[in-house]
Amino acid sequence: MSRLDVRKTYKLYIGGAFPRSESGRAYPVTDAKGRFLAHAARASRKDVRDAVVAARKAFGGWSGRTPYNRGQILYRIAEMLEGRRAQFVAELRDAGLGKDAAGAEVDAAVDRLVWYAGWADKLAAVGGSANPVSGPFFNFSTPEPTGVVGVVAPDSPLLGLVSVVAPVIVSGNTAVVLASEPAPLPAITFAEVLATSDLPGGVVNLLTGRRAELAPWLASHGDVDALDLAGVAADAVTALEEAAADTLKRVFAPTGDDWADEPGTARMTAFLEVKTVWHSVGV
Repeated sequence: MSRLDVRKTYKLYIGGAFPRSESGRAYPVTDAKGRFLAHAARASRKDVRDAVVAARKAFGGWSGRTPYNRGQILYRIAEMLEGRRAQFVAELRDAGLGKDAAGAEVDAAVDRLVWYAGWADKLAAVGGSANPVSGPFFNFSTPEPTGVVGVVAPDSPLLGLVSVVAPVIVSGNTAVVLASEPAPLPAITFAEVLATSDLPGGVVNLLTGRRAELAPWLASHGDVDALDLAGVAADAVTALEEAAADTLKRVFAPTGDDWADEPGTARMTAFLEVKTVWHSVGV
C-alpha cells in the first residue's frame, strides 16, 4: 500500500522549543549538486531578540549548576549524537562530504564533545589561582561565565558547530547561535539532540537564515555579553566589532579555520571573567 511522505519541517530552536520564524519566511536548501532538499526557517530580528531573552532567562540556572553536572550533560549530548550517527552521516553527505569524510566528521564531533565535557570540573583549577599577598588575608582569583554569548558558527555544519558551542556552554554561559547558512540541516538535527539530552531549554538557541542580516543585530544587542565570530568572513569582522563596541562586548574573532584544529582551552577562557576575592585569615 502506498503511503503519503511525511516530510520534515526544519524550524528554529529557541528556549527549548522549535518555533517557525515569526516572519513566516523560509529559504530553500539544496545539496552539493544543486538538488532541492528542504526549506529552512529564515530567522528575523524578532527571532534574534526572542533567542537572547531565552538565553538570558536560562543563564542563572545553567551557570548555577555544578561543573560536574554540566560535564555530565555534555557527555549525554555526545551519547545522543553518536546514537543518531547514521542520520548525521546522510545529512553531511547531502552537504557534499563523501561517505568516509562524513563518518569521520560525526566521530570527531562526538570526540570533541567528550573532550570539553571532561574540562567542566577542571576549569576553576586551571583558570583560577591563590595569589600571594602581604597581610593576614587570602586572595583568590576564580573564573566565572561571562553570560549570553552570540556565536556565528562556521560553515562546517557539524564539527564546526560543536567546536564553537561546546566551549561556550561547558563553563556556564548560554548561547545564541547562527547556524551555517548554506548547510543548516545538520544544525537543526543537532538541536533535536540538544532537546533530548537533559540540556535545559534556552541554554543553546539556534537560528537559521541569512547571517549577513542577523549577525549585526546579534552584535549590537544590549543583552548579549560576548561574541564568537568564527563563521564570519574576514572582511565583515570589523563592522561587527564596531557594532559590539557600543555595548562593550567581549569579542573573540579567530582567524582561519582554527576551530578545526585540536580543541584547546583558549575557546573556553575567551568567555570567562576572573573574579578576585579577599578573605581574612581565620574567618
